[in-house]
Amino acid sequence: MKNRIASLFGIQYPIIQAGMVWCSGWRLASAVSNAGGLGIIGAGSMYPEVLLEHIQKCKKATSKPFAVNVPLLYPNVQEVMDIIVAEQVKVVFTSAGNPASWTGFLKEKGITVAHVIANTKFALKAEACGVDAIVAEGFEAGGHNGREETTTMCLVPMVKAVVKVPVIAAGGIGSGSAMLAAFALGAEGVQIGSAFAVAEESSAHPSFKHRIVEAMEGDTKLTLKKLVPVRLLKNEFADAVAKAESEGASVEALKHLLGKARAKLGMFEGNMDEGELEIGQVSAMLQDIKPAAVILHSIWSEFLEEKNRLSALEFSDYR
Repeated sequence: MKNRIASLFGIQYPIIQAGMVWCSGWRLASAVSNAGGLGIIGAGSMYPEVLLEHIQKCKKATSKPFAVNVPLLYPNVQEVMDIIVAEQVKVVFTSAGNPASWTGFLKEKGITVAHVIANTKFALKAEACGVDAIVAEGFEAGGHNGREETTTMCLVPMVKAVVKVPVIAAGGIGSGSAMLAAFALGAEGVQIGSAFAVAEESSAHPSFKHRIVEAMEGDTKLTLKKLVPVRLLKNEFADAVAKAESEGASVEALKHLLGKARAKLGMFEGNMDEGELEIGQVSAMLQDIKPAAVILHSIWSEFLEEKNRLSALEFSDYR
């Protein structure tokens, strides 16, 4: 039986590298695609002219499919979509907004569309809009997150039960065994962010990568729930946010504390104290900075090994 996600995107392995702000430029996307997965350029941290440059460089670096992630609530969306169409990008992952606003436009241009959701309500809405696949992202994930705080283990089977399009699991997946668990829950592919954020080809600052691989259990927290929930590594900024929230800070006060370009300051420029360090809970399991191809192939190898191990288990004593 063919895997619908691999067939849909024309890739060898149903492994998708998430479109992460300040981490996923053309180098990472092309490396993942060349290794057999689906690399994604994260447009959320790029001006349109920067995105154009990354798309063109990615096309030169790989002949294999790659995608662009577009947060629909970000400014300049029309210009971004026009660039995607003009550059003949074949796959778009949309997030952070209403899929009804752009899915039809993209589908008319022959572009395959996946949309990221955090609950079954929006999964159904995305399917009704005509998306080709749904990314069910649990709250273990790094970066911006669902308000419901539904875990991947719960979200994936609930979404699978109500939609017909293939489901891609995201959030807390950084190993082959986690990928196998997601498939057991009904997913047909996985989207992986944090594990690729520490890839050698990731555009994240080296200091950020080192902080990720040093992270322990409990070092990330979902915060800024009055604005848009985001999972952050603990540092001086995250502590200031926690203190403000515990004291009942208003939306306006939190916006002032967040300021502008806080994520760029930390993730891209390397300010580990005052920057916004977006990463998932799975960071506690990441130990090394390695090439993207090594990361992808080790995940796939472990997926197959664990699948074979479980297939060989004898359960006759429990019948």
